[in-house]
Amino acid sequence: MLFRTLLHVLFLARRKPDLNHYDVARTNFITLPTDLDINRHMNNGVYFSIMDVARFDMLVRNGVWRAFRDKGWYPVVASETITFRKSLSLWQRFTIESKLVGYDDKAVYVEQRFVRPGPDGTAEVYAQGFIRARFLRKSGGTVPVSELMAEFGALEGERIPEWIERWGEDVALPATRAEAPSVWH
Repeated sequence: MLFRTLLHVLFLARRKPDLNHYDVARTNFITLPTDLDINRHMNNGVYFSIMDVARFDMLVRNGVWRAFRDKGWYPVVASETITFRKSLSLWQRFTIESKLVGYDDKAVYVEQRFVRPGPDGTAEVYAQGFIRARFLRKSGGTVPVSELMAEFGALEGERIPEWIERWGEDVALPATRAEAPSVWH
């Protein structure tokens, strides 16, 4: 995965058109032998890793990555979820469509879809994921969303859909193990 990340961040993303913050970033991939599981389709964990690469592509193209690097900030995934519809097989080409959905008081949310051309020529969604990202400082501590908005004014006024806000709240973990919800009895 490191090779794919470096390929996209250092070479491919820089050759693509620039994006605005709320544009859809389209990043092309191919299913490699190392992506497969015992059932000979893309392993479910690989989807998340490839989503990371596509988000880096988006951050480079919309100029955010350069600003993060200059300020000593970096993104981390706080929560993620994915739903699968169809499997990706060896050597299949696919595109990940990444889009900033919005933010809440603590995080920003990104939707990502794995798409391939369908039988009628329209884009067919194979999988769809959502991530909730926080931002940290290399010097320590978090970067508040208000500071992100000050840096990237395009975030102002964009709120997430209610169901995504509920999801973000529902999956957030408390600071201590005793407070964490569990189905264990």
